Amino acid sequence: MTGFENSDLDMFSFFEMTPDLVCIAERNGFFRKVNRAVIDKLEYSLEELLARPISSFIFPEDAMITHHTRELMLQGSALMNFENRYVTKSGKIVWLHWTSFFVPDKEVVFAIAKDITHKKLVEQEMNEKYTRFKGLAYQFKNSIEKDRKYFAVELHEEIAQLASVIKMDLDSVANKVDHELINVRINHASTVCELMIQTIRKMSFELSPHMLDDLGLNETLKWLCKDFSLLNQIPCEFNSDYSEQFLSREEQIDFFRICQEALKNVMDHAGASGVQISVRSINQSVVLSIIDDGVGFDPGKQTNGAGLPGMQGRVASINGHLSIESTIGKGTTISVTIEKDLPAE
Repeated sequence: MTGFENSDLDMFSFFEMTPDLVCIAERNGFFRKVNRAVIDKLEYSLEELLARPISSFIFPEDAMITHHTRELMLQGSALMNFENRYVTKSGKIVWLHWTSFFVPDKEVVFAIAKDITHKKLVEQEMNEKYTRFKGLAYQFKNSIEKDRKYFAVELHEEIAQLASVIKMDLDSVANKVDHELINVRINHASTVCELMIQTIRKMSFELSPHMLDDLGLNETLKWLCKDFSLLNQIPCEFNSDYSEQFLSREEQIDFFRICQEALKNVMDHAGASGVQISVRSINQSVVLSIIDDGVGFDPGKQTNGAGLPGMQGRVASINGHLSIESTIGKGTTISVTIEKDLPAE
């Protein structure tokens, strides 16, 4: 028996007292020594564990990454915080969290592992709940958008057309009646009908922008900026440097709704003299930015105001990241970042 086995391995008895899995492995991939925790966890006898290569106990899907990581360790890289799955004799899967290092002069690997199966099962359950919740959120948003679209069509196709008919009748009567007072009232009613038609069309667009389906996000945001500028006498500039094909319809709708909410905040609170909206490709991300030069606010004190929860919910539902930077007296920048697998430029 070598000196390592006589002296250093005597220290192994100390590790029999720990609930962690402790083992010494040969460079060729076989166990040389394991503590009782390994035997109890994997449910194999000591003889069975020593007779088979360690790789045979590893869950098949984790075999390749485990082999690659072990090769790096044998070349001198310390293996820290590595997680993989093992299959017990009864077929159960256990998750182990490893800390290992290679001892070159002894040609062995010393490794300690913690059983993190319970933690992984909890994480899996949480991920499944999150996936279900995200699916429900998507269906809820979809349902709302469908209701908006239906209501918008009803406004535009039904009510606006009825108002148009009334206006035509009033104009027809005005052309045939030669009474000054009556003509004044009819012209006034006709003007009100025209305003009502324009208001209905604007409401219809805000509820469900048909342009988004017909012309895409860029043209829709250009129109939104132009309309905002005309209504509020605040310059609103739009720029884009990305390909719309990398945004799903859901993401395009959310970008539009976020811009709507941000412009409403500018109109109601910011006191801005200008707004800039942009959508750009940056590295592997698509970034929406809304920048105003208004009064700003203290982000630390702004928790639920000005439509922020709605923005946060929309951004979370598309796995995005919301950033709000503001300084009192120096304006506000709202950024939404979505990670995308974009082609290299």
